Formats: sequence, C-alpha cells, structure tokens
Amino acid sequence: MKDVTSEINLIALLPLILELLGLALVTLIDPYLEKKQRVRLLLNAVLIASLIAENIVSDHLIVHGDVPPARTLLAIYGYTVRPLVLLLFCSIVAPDKKHTIAWVLFGVNAAVNATALFSGICFWIENNRYHRGPLGYCCHIVSAVILLYILYLTFTAQEKKDRIRLIIPIFNVVLVFGAAVMDTFVAHTQSGITFLSIAMVTSALFFYIWLHLKFVHDHERALEAENRIRIMMSRIQPHFLFNTLSSIQALCRIDPERAFDVTEKFGSYLRSNIDSLDQPALIPFAKELEHTRVYSEIEMIRFPNVRVEYDVSDAGFSVPALTVQPLVENAIRHGVRIRREGIVTVSSRSTERFHEIVICDNGKGFDPEAVTAAGGTHIGIRNVRERIEKMCGGTLTVESGSDAGTTVTIRIPLNRT
Repeated sequence: MKDVTSEINLIALLPLILELLGLALVTLIDPYLEKKQRVRLLLNAVLIASLIAENIVSDHLIVHGDVPPARTLLAIYGYTVRPLVLLLFCSIVAPDKKHTIAWVLFGVNAAVNATALFSGICFWIENNRYHRGPLGYCCHIVSAVILLYILYLTFTAQEKKDRIRLIIPIFNVVLVFGAAVMDTFVAHTQSGITFLSIAMVTSALFFYIWLHLKFVHDHERALEAENRIRIMMSRIQPHFLFNTLSSIQALCRIDPERAFDVTEKFGSYLRSNIDSLDQPALIPFAKELEHTRVYSEIEMIRFPNVRVEYDVSDAGFSVPALTVQPLVENAIRHGVRIRREGIVTVSSRSTERFHEIVICDNGKGFDPEAVTAAGGTHIGIRNVRERIEKMCGGTLTVESGSDAGTTVTIRIPLNRT
C-alpha cells in the first residue's frame, strides 16, 4: 500500500516539478525579460519548490513519526514564505513600487509565527497534531490583504485601454485565494500536494506569460511611436531646410557678401549635424541651441528689426532634434517680424523636478487653442509637443494672447535625461 501511495505521490508531483523547471529555464533564456523581473521569477520558483518540499516532509512526519520540533520549524517556514511568494507577485505587477506596507505585514506575520518556538499564541503541535492558537490565522489574513493589494496594483498600474490584460493577474489572485480556502476547509490526502502549491505554480507560470505579453505590447507601442516620430521628423526637416534656404536667397539681394558667409557657415553646420537631424533619438541641448543660433542669425540678417537673445543656465540634458528651432521660427515668422523692435528670448534653467526651456516673444500673439486644431500655421508647435511627450515624458505649454506676445514652456523631467 505504501508503494502505491508513493507512486501516486510521484505522479502528482512530477507535473509540478516539470512546470517549475520549465519556468526556470525559459526565464533564464528569455532575452526580453528585465533583469529584476527575471530574478523575481526565479526566486519565486525556488520558494514555491521549497514550499512543496516542506509539505512533503511535513506529511511524512505526520504519518511516520512524532517529531514536534521539526514539524514546528517546518510550519513556521511554510507560513512565513507563503506571503513572501505573494509579495514577489506584487513586485512583478508593479516593479517600480517599494510595497512598504506589504513588507511590514510580511515581517509581522513572520514574527507572529516565530512565537510557536516558545508559545502557543499562534499554533503548537502536541501528540503529533496541529493546534491553532488565537493568532493562528495570521498568515491567512496577511495573505488575503496582500492578494487584495495585488488587485489594487493591477487596476492602478494598468492603462485603461489595456485593461484586457488584467485578466491574468486577476485570475491568479482568485486562483490563489480559492486554493487557500480549499486547503483550510477541505481535507486533502497525505500526498504532499496542496491546492495552494498547485495554484502558486500555475500563477508563477501565468505571470511569466503576462510579463512576456506585456513586453510584446510595450515593444509594439515603442515601434509605433518611433514610426510616428520618424514621420514627424520627415515633415519638419524639409520645412526647416526650405525656410533657411529661402532666407539665404533673400539675403543674396540685400547683402551678397554676407549671404556668401552665411551660406558657408550653414553648409558647415549641416555637414557636422546632418546625422543628428536625420535620427529620432535625443541630442544634447547644446547642439540644438547651436542649430537654433545658426538659423536665427540668418533670420536676424534678413529682418534687422528682429533680435534673438539667449539666457542659458542649464544645458546638461537632451532633447529631440529640431525642438527649439521650430519654436523660434514660429516666433519670428508669425510674431515679432512685424514689430519695430521684435525680441525673442530663449532661456533654460533647472528646477527641483524639471529642465525648463522657455521661448518668449513680444509678437502679435495668437489663440493657443489653434495649436490643437488640424493644419494651420502652428503645426510646428504641435509637432514639437508630441515629440517632447513621447520621447522625454515632458510637457509643452503655450501662453499667448492677442497683441500680448507668446511664451512657450517646455518641461522635461530630470530623471528622463
């Protein structure tokens, strides 16, 4: 009879062992997993395997021996590690959070269960039987709270339009909760396999699938954003080159010698910077300033009444190429060139949270709502705003009014540069 039972135990254990080994293997070789997530998945696999081993040894001691100290240590380990597995699930769902409250609950649960070494306030083992004390459900309560916390993280960490991917985390929470209830209130055979063990192995596998699907989704979004940026760059670059060459052409009639010097300077600039203008990646703000200075110098020669000033106290960050220049171009062409003395000021500074760029002019102003409208003369502002948001996680705001000038403010988070 014992041989038959052992064979049944082995048959029941084999699928779980193979699943854990398979999870460990794919986690190790998957090139798309972040290092932290890979470590969490591997650690979870090890902890779940140790819980299965703890169940097997505990069941063996129940049947074959009366060793209360060993069973006490094993029970302390099992009740302590189960919430830890759930905590790792929290870190998988929301990897950037510290989960301080959950860790505090884990510590309290570990301390309460450790009292079994010298007190019966949590549990004790007598006559080879498990007895639950007043705090005997501490592990269950803490685990339930952490499961609810996982649900909270799942709903808050996911964007509304991606809510379909909440199915896997929610399913895992329900699965683990249901298994814990079954283990608590439904007797199981002395096989070393509990409902919770099966649920945790399954949840670990599903979380790996969830992470991989998340990567695929994020990768597709990144590609889509990159394609959009390339399209925007392909629109704005010819616009910039055409306007610059038009300015040089006009300058040829006013001051041919100066036009020759400016053309030579602009040609040298293009030779040294064409690579940065042809890519969607970020470039140093200092290079974008250089780019803007060349263009504004040409415009100031063409329009002697226009002056572009600079007040730069922070240049140690990066921006998308053709970020400041289109805004200065808008300020000159659609704002200050009609003034007797048109002034455009480009300034930058660092605050506690942002790198801040401000382009201010004393031009005729316009309706800021026109920036969001399709077409029109303010497509450059919309273009810059979209690239700042997608590439830097920053913001672009416009303040303007009729005959009151315009102020464009770009804020880029410090941690994005």
